[in-house]
Amino acid sequence: MSDSMKAKIESPTGKLGVLCPGLGAVATTFIGGVEAVSKGLAKPIGSLTQMGTIRLGKRTDDRSPKIKEFIELAGLGDLCFGGWDVFHDDCYQSAVNCKVLDRELLDEIRPALEQIKPMPAVFDHRYVKKLKGDTSNVKDGRNLMAKAEALMKDMDVFADKNKADRLVVVWCGSTEAYLAEKPVHKDLVAFENGLKENDPDIAPSMVYAYAAIKKGIPFANGAPNLTVEIPALLELADKTNTPVSGKDFKTGQTLMKTIIAPGLKARMLGISGWFSTNILGNRDGEVLDDPESFKTKEKSKLGVLDYILQPEKYPDLYRDLYHKVRINYYPPRGDAKEGWDNLDIFGWLGYPMQIKIDFLCRDSILAAPIVLDVALFSDFAKRAGLKGIQEWLSFYFKSPITAPGLYPEHDLFIQLKKLKNTLRYLMGEDLITHLGREYYDPR
Repeated sequence: MSDSMKAKIESPTGKLGVLCPGLGAVATTFIGGVEAVSKGLAKPIGSLTQMGTIRLGKRTDDRSPKIKEFIELAGLGDLCFGGWDVFHDDCYQSAVNCKVLDRELLDEIRPALEQIKPMPAVFDHRYVKKLKGDTSNVKDGRNLMAKAEALMKDMDVFADKNKADRLVVVWCGSTEAYLAEKPVHKDLVAFENGLKENDPDIAPSMVYAYAAIKKGIPFANGAPNLTVEIPALLELADKTNTPVSGKDFKTGQTLMKTIIAPGLKARMLGISGWFSTNILGNRDGEVLDDPESFKTKEKSKLGVLDYILQPEKYPDLYRDLYHKVRINYYPPRGDAKEGWDNLDIFGWLGYPMQIKIDFLCRDSILAAPIVLDVALFSDFAKRAGLKGIQEWLSFYFKSPITAPGLYPEHDLFIQLKKLKNTLRYLMGEDLITHLGREYYDPR
C-alpha cells in the first residue's frame, strides 16, 4: 500500500504578495535578487524551489523533474513585495546602504525597487536596544491591539493596491532581546487581553505574527525570537487554518554545523570541543552587540549540536563536548561575515585530531534564497490546506519549531528528505525510503 495521498491543492492563480517586517539587508537582497532573476540578469542560485529536482519512483525510472515543475508554485513574475521598517528608505536606497548587491546591478532594477516604500513599523526599543530608527516611521496606537489592527489594514491596502490574490509574511527583521514564555502567551484569550493591555511580554514580532495569522496569512519567522511558536499563536493558527514556520534562517556557521556534525556522527567519531566565533558588520552585527539580543541568537545556535549528536545516547563520544559560540560586531566587514570554527575530535582508540573551518560567507546572499523558498512553500502549504507548524520546512531554519514535546530534527540531510517526502506525499507519489531492495530482490 502506498504511503501517500493526493491532496486537493488550489492553483496559484494571480499574484502573491510577499510582505517582510524589516526591509534591511536580507529583505532587500531577496527582493533585488528576485527582480534581477526575473529580468534575466542573474541565476537563482541557492534556491531549492527554482533549481532543485525531486526524484519520483525508482532510480531506474529516470523521473527527476524540477520541484517547480512537480508542484504548482507561484512564478517569480507573479510576486509583488512590500514591508515595514523603522527607517524611511525605499528598497533601492536601503539596498545601497546595506552594500550587499553591486550598485551596477541595483541600478538595473532601480525603478522596481524605488516603488517599494516601507510602511510604518511596530517597534519597541526595549526589544532591539541597538536599533535607532526614525520615530516618524513607527506606528502609533492606544495599545498593541490597535497596532495589530493597523498592520492588518496595511495588509489589506497592500493587497488591493498591488492586486495581490494571496499574501505571505516572512519576518526579516532584527533579533529581539531574549524572552522566555510567560503567562500572557499561554492561550489566545490571555494573549488578546495582553494586546489590549500593552503587556510588556508581547514582543513586536508577535504583533506581526498575530496580525498575519488572524487574517489567515502564512507567517514564517526568520529570526531566533520567541514569536509564532507560543501556544496562543499556535491556537490561532489552528483556528484560522494558517501555516506557520520558523525560526532563524539557517545561513552561515550553523549551516556548516548541520552538514559536518551529521557526518562525524555517522562515522562514530567523537568530539571533545567545538569553538565557534563570528565577525560581522551591518545592522545585524550591531543589533547582536547587545547582550540581550545575543542571548536570543546564542540559544538558537547552541542547541543544534545537542540534538544532532544526542550525547545521552552516545556518552563515550559526545557527553563531555564543550561547545562555545561568540559573535563579534566588526563594522569594516559589513555583510561579508566570517565564521571560524575549531573542532577537537577523536577517533580510533581515542587518538585526537582537529578540524578547522574558516567560512567567509555573505549572510544575506545565503538568506535571500531561503526567504524566497519559504515564501513560496508557505503559500503552497496554504493552498494545500495545511495549517499550524510546518515542520517539513525545518530545512531552512536554525531552530525549527515543532509540536509541543517533540524534539527538533537538525540534521540537514534528514530535513531535506522530510521536505521532499512531504511534497511526494501531498502529490500522491510513493515516498522514497532509500531501502533499495527492489533492485536486488525479484520477489
